[in-house]
Formats: sequence, C-alpha cells, structure tokens
Amino acid sequence: MSGDALERIKQGRFLIDGAWIEPGDRRRFDIVTPADESVFASVPCATAADIADAVAAARRAFDHGPWPGLPPRARGEFLHRLADAMDARAALFADLWTRQVGGLNGHGVYMVGSATSIVRSYARMADEFAFIERHAPTAGGEVGLLIHEPVGVVGAIVPWNAPILMLASKLAPALLAGCTVVVKTSPEAPLEAVLLGEILESLDLPRGVVNILMADREESELLVHNPDVDKISFTGSSAVGQRVASICGGRMARATLELGGKSAAVVLDDASVETVIAAVAPQVSMLSMQFCSALSRVIVPRHRHDLVLEGLAAALKQVRVGDPFDPESQMGPMAMKRQIERAETYIASGKADGFTLATGGSRPAGFNSGFYLEPTLFGDVDNDARIAREEIFGPVICVIPADDEEHAIRLANDSDFGLNSSIFTADKDRAMAVARRMRAGTVGHNAFRSDFGIAFGGFKKSGIGREGGRLGLTPYLEAKTVIMDEAPSALG
Repeated sequence: MSGDALERIKQGRFLIDGAWIEPGDRRRFDIVTPADESVFASVPCATAADIADAVAAARRAFDHGPWPGLPPRARGEFLHRLADAMDARAALFADLWTRQVGGLNGHGVYMVGSATSIVRSYARMADEFAFIERHAPTAGGEVGLLIHEPVGVVGAIVPWNAPILMLASKLAPALLAGCTVVVKTSPEAPLEAVLLGEILESLDLPRGVVNILMADREESELLVHNPDVDKISFTGSSAVGQRVASICGGRMARATLELGGKSAAVVLDDASVETVIAAVAPQVSMLSMQFCSALSRVIVPRHRHDLVLEGLAAALKQVRVGDPFDPESQMGPMAMKRQIERAETYIASGKADGFTLATGGSRPAGFNSGFYLEPTLFGDVDNDARIAREEIFGPVICVIPADDEEHAIRLANDSDFGLNSSIFTADKDRAMAVARRMRAGTVGHNAFRSDFGIAFGGFKKSGIGREGGRLGLTPYLEAKTVIMDEAPSALG
C-alpha cells in the first residue's frame, strides 16, 4: 500500500452508510507508539450524532437492504473473498497493530492469519449450518419448521489489544447470519478497523451493512442504549461488561460479553516442570500478557513450589525485551502509559505484601523511552492477595503453593473469573477428571490453549456466551417456529 493510502488510514475516518466521513472538528485522540512514545496518528472521536447516524444506516440496511435476504451461501461466498483480501494485507494489519499497541510484529502477522481462519470457518458454515430445520410437530399441523433468522442490528464493541481478531470473531458470524453491524473501536487502536472498512468497501458490500467508527466510553454507551440496536457483542473489562449487561437487560437487548480473566495453570505432582515452563514463560511475549486468557496464576504442589519458581524465573530472565519490529526481540513494550502504570501498581502491591519477587519488577536497563517493563514473577503468593485476584493485564505471574490436588482445584476455582485454565499432568485420565471440575470456559492440557474454532468464552465474571464455532453463530440468530398444514414449495 502506498504512503498516501497509509496516511489516509491514519486519519481515522468513519465509515457510515457506505461513505467515508471526514473527521472535521471532532475531539481527537493521539495514538502514541509504545516503543518510543512518539505520536503515530491522531484520530477523531465519534459524537452522539455520528453514533445515531451509524445505527440509522445499519437499521435501514437491515430493514430494507438486500443483505438479510440473501441466501446464506451468498453471504458465505462474500466471507471467503473477505478472508482472501485480509490475507493479502496481512503485513499492513500487523504493522498497524505493532505501532498502536507494541506487540511483536511477527505475532501481528500470526494474528491476522488467525483472524482470517475465523472468517473462513464461518464462510464454510454457510453450507454446514441448517438455517431451516424440519421437525415433526407435536401439537397439531403437518410440518414443523425451526427457522434461524438474523437477530437484527448488532453493535460490535472491540478492545485495543487484538482488534483484528475480535473484529473477525464478531463480524464474520454476524454477516453470515444476515445481520448489519455498527463497529465501535477503541480510540487507542482503531486503524485496523479502518483498513478493514476499506477492504469491505472494495468488495462492494451493500451500503450500511457495516459501519465503523471510534469513540470513547460516554459515546459508546449511546450505542448500547440505542433501541434500534438489537444485540451488543462486547469484548473488554468485566467492570464495563457489567455496565453493558445492565443496560441491555433493561431494554431486553441480546448481549454476548467476552470479559476479563485471572486464569490458573494447575500443576499436579506428576507434571513435567520443563513442560510447565515451556507453556507459561512464553506468554509474556504475546503483547506483554495484555490479553484476557493469560495463565497468570500458577498453582503448584507445595513441595515443588521452589523448583517451579526457580525454573520460571530462569526462563523469564532470558527473555529479550526490545523493539517490537526487531525479529530478535522476544517481548515488546506495554501498550500505553496507563497500562505500565497499572502493572507497576500491582507490582508494588506484591512487594508490600511480602511475596517473593523472583525476577523482574522494574523497567529494563537501557530504555530511556517507551513503555517497557521486565517480565515479573512472584512466588509464595497467597490466593487471596490482590495480585492473585485482580486482572493485572501485564507481564506479572504469581506462583501459588497448594497442599494437595483438592486444594489446588479449590484455589483455581476460588476466583471471580473463569475464562481459561490449564492442567499439567502426565496422566490423561487425571487431566480429564480435573478439567471437568474446573469452572472455566477453556481447559488446556500441558499447554496454554484457546480455540476460536470450537468456542471461546468464560464462566462467572469472565462473560456471557461464546465466540467462535457454531456457538459463536447462534447468538446472532433468532429462532422462529413455523407450523404448516403442508410443506411449502420451497424452503429458501
């Protein structure tokens, strides 16, 4: 893409009703490059009028436009073309991600591949999912039909840490279902959505089907309140998610909420310490552990605590922190000033509580600018401590001793969250038995796992609903039962 095209994307224009809206005199946000704290771009914040216009466009496109009435196969074919176009621009998506939030550039390319895999999986579902099911009626009539129709206008609210992945997990099922969408991005990382908007425009998506803008919390809440929005799909913090849920509940809007986590790695007494280290330590490389499914609590048998702590500390000390565009770097900076300040507050809390600081805890030597923080590891942590209970969203790992297997399971489940988890044991049957007792949306075995091809989401304050797979499609559909005296000529 040319330099002029990149500059156009950096303007952060809004896509509303098939037209690009110039920023004008709207309030603006500076996007600060995490590696050196320079200003990479300045983008506008949507006004209340912008939100209303975007919703109105999506409403018209749903009520009167062709998209909801197209056969699922036609919508699936569009998704195949979308995935191809995203793959063709993978390097640019990755570049924008790194400049906005500081993730390793190589990880950005991998993330685009994951996003296009999600889009392709929903494209295939156009032929695999039964949008009309035939049933034998049980209360009269000759033919029973269960018809899955689009829920309507969707408000898709995506976070700053992994925009392209979240966009794929929301847009693809919504579009396959026949919904129209208003995308609200974070003002800290909106540019991947802008690029995606340009791709959608190039593919001749009907006007108003997807509208894209960036907004702060106050304006975003207007999207959640708007009665013309039938469903909200939100990814973000549990605190904001609770607010979104309360608003949706008040007006009976549908909602999918993918929220925070404080996930546990449960290490049983027969587990390989090397396997544990190989699974847990590399997490710091992925956006400095600024992702909700991170295994930030490592629960170990008390008699193996020191062995695991020493092994993890040695591995984390070897992590090369540096420029996220340098292929030799193994961990980049944190995303923004408030994120590093938040992590430093938690580190200070762990020190004040007297836990063992095995490694890290400071900014690395030699960095005079940028939001860099050493990978940090605490040992002998009490599960009731602040650093063990609250989501830090940074490269801080706690090792927590357990008396036995039963105690370890209780500690893992003793959390407000229930998003992700892992079991480390050489015994597959023991792993399955423990996995069934974990109160978490995903349980991995001997590794960090999450799979949007099956389903991703959490228990408790980690959210409501699932994203990915068949379970990620059904929340964008409403079920309608039709009882016929005889079968219609066609079930289109």
